Amino acid sequence: MPTDTGALDEDPFRVELVDEDIPTPRRYQVVFDEARIDPDVQKVVRRLVRHGFQAYLVGGCVRDLLLDRRPKDFDVATSARPEEVRELFRNSRIIGRRFRLVHVLFQGGKVIEVATFRRNPKEDSDDGSELLIRSDNAFGVAHEDALRRDFRINALFYDVEARQILDWVGGMEDVRRQVVHTIGDPETRFREDPIRILRALKFAGRLGFGITPDVYDAVVYCRDALALAARPRLSEEILRLLRGGQARRTIYLAWETGVLDVLLPEVSALLYDDRGDDGPGQRLWRVLDYVDRRTAADRPLDDTVLWTLLLLEPMKEACDGVRDRAAAVADFLEPLIDRLAISRRYADGMRRIVAVLPRLAGGRAGRFARTDIFQPALDVLAAELTARGESTEAIDRLRSAPHPRRQHADAAQFRR
Repeated sequence: MPTDTGALDEDPFRVELVDEDIPTPRRYQVVFDEARIDPDVQKVVRRLVRHGFQAYLVGGCVRDLLLDRRPKDFDVATSARPEEVRELFRNSRIIGRRFRLVHVLFQGGKVIEVATFRRNPKEDSDDGSELLIRSDNAFGVAHEDALRRDFRINALFYDVEARQILDWVGGMEDVRRQVVHTIGDPETRFREDPIRILRALKFAGRLGFGITPDVYDAVVYCRDALALAARPRLSEEILRLLRGGQARRTIYLAWETGVLDVLLPEVSALLYDDRGDDGPGQRLWRVLDYVDRRTAADRPLDDTVLWTLLLLEPMKEACDGVRDRAAAVADFLEPLIDRLAISRRYADGMRRIVAVLPRLAGGRAGRFARTDIFQPALDVLAAELTARGESTEAIDRLRSAPHPRRQHADAAQFRR
């Protein structure tokens, strides 16, 4: 929690609204360290407010500020329509087909995303039998935007001018208790969008929060609904589980709840077949520990490396006793590509890496050192050797060896 505010321990006060039909949020006076809030984001919010629109920081950035974390990015929600935002900011562009957003562009490639308040489109439907949301393209007002979100900890709004948190859903209490809970009935929310199941695991793992019992039970009960989710979204969310700095904890939650059985039965089967400290399941946990250490050191691993490490043990089993390792890995990956829409670029990288691992472990790189996949392959080998408790000296030698392409470039520079 922010150290310079005592408001979270005070009773919230309410501001009366003119329209009695509009729910009144609880307002919490909170003073954040200004250095944690991007100054360009503040400019965007204040310009919108000066021109008569509502505008707030929303979602994960507010949650992270409350937890004394530095947000990776900031999202702005406003009553202004995309065309109105575009008129206010010349350095902006409207994007999106499914739902229009505005990207406000700043120097250095910085992008601040501004979204118009939305509402749950299910409110417009007379038929409540179909829970799965197939379109989310309905404008709304602030409280509707809060209620349509997935988890209460992600539905807090921050008023930059008043320095107040607006809470329509009880998110502040969840932040206090450090728990993940959906807005509304968990089973309904998961069937509306099964990706929320993975998001629940992601937030619990990344933040170190607990999952409330009813949400946990709904994750287990609704896990098969993940088969209805868009496959590219599944692939991206799995990568986010691995990138978040708590890959081991998050993948463990996915395994414990049976979610991994649905998405990656090839991996969960290894974890059930525990053969002691030297078994593939235990090696996977140690590999995920390595991933988390690399992420904590601010050296995140390449996405191809993350996929390879998650699937390394079953891919090695697929190669056991086979001369053409690349072909064996390709055959193994084919059903996963179909199930999760794993990019062919990632699949090709995994095939090439696993095929060359034995040679690299022996300290032999040869012409492979000239390829773009050489450094990612060394990252995979480093994780595997670390998980086995073996020396990584061979990797150090390979990393320090002269790179053929670099030698050629240096010679060309000398000639000029």
